[in-house]
Amino acid sequence: MTTQIDRLTTSGWSTCEPIAALVRSRGLPAITREYLLAEFSPETWERAEDATHALAKHFAGARFADEVEYGVLLVPDPHFLDTRRALPTELRGGDVVDERLPAGVALPATRPWQLVVSVIGSYGPSLGSYNEVTASDDFVVLGQDTRQWMTRQVWGARVLQCGATPPDCEHNERWTFTLFPGEELVDGQAESGTVLKGKVRFRLGKPNRGIGSARVAPALLIDVQ
Repeated sequence: MTTQIDRLTTSGWSTCEPIAALVRSRGLPAITREYLLAEFSPETWERAEDATHALAKHFAGARFADEVEYGVLLVPDPHFLDTRRALPTELRGGDVVDERLPAGVALPATRPWQLVVSVIGSYGPSLGSYNEVTASDDFVVLGQDTRQWMTRQVWGARVLQCGATPPDCEHNERWTFTLFPGEELVDGQAESGTVLKGKVRFRLGKPNRGIGSARVAPALLIDVQ
């Protein structure tokens, strides 16, 4: 539990000033140790720890599994900060969002911040194309279908939490993009997210594209009031 909390309090939510300023301006509680311990019970943190180990074990055989780091991801209520959409240009220089994209799936908004266990590092596992992932029967972990929250919102929160070293970015050792099997196809095309030239890009592409740079981010929702 201590490690998970320490990671969050030193994440982009708190230590990357443009992101921390955005959190303040939107009226979200600051991510401090005191806040996290008061907002989420010890039992919730224990469930998060168990979920972290369960995800790592379940997907240990995936391609590039050795590159993947799982842990706690904080996702803001979209009424405060909507990570499914383009963010202010002063933060990222103008995100690129396909105009055909709908509003997108949102987590249950029961708190200012929702606690999810998912991929928290630069790379998710490679588990095939959108079509292959959605057709599989091997994504249930601890009774939850981990594809449900493979969404634009959760990935958008991950980008901000990672701060100065965002996932799926061309400045990482290798460039990747993350598929969102938790979102429906749009005009027969699959949603994905990547970071290029400092801008988040929410794009549409072929649902049968299963190249190595196509990644996913299995996720478990931990606490819902």
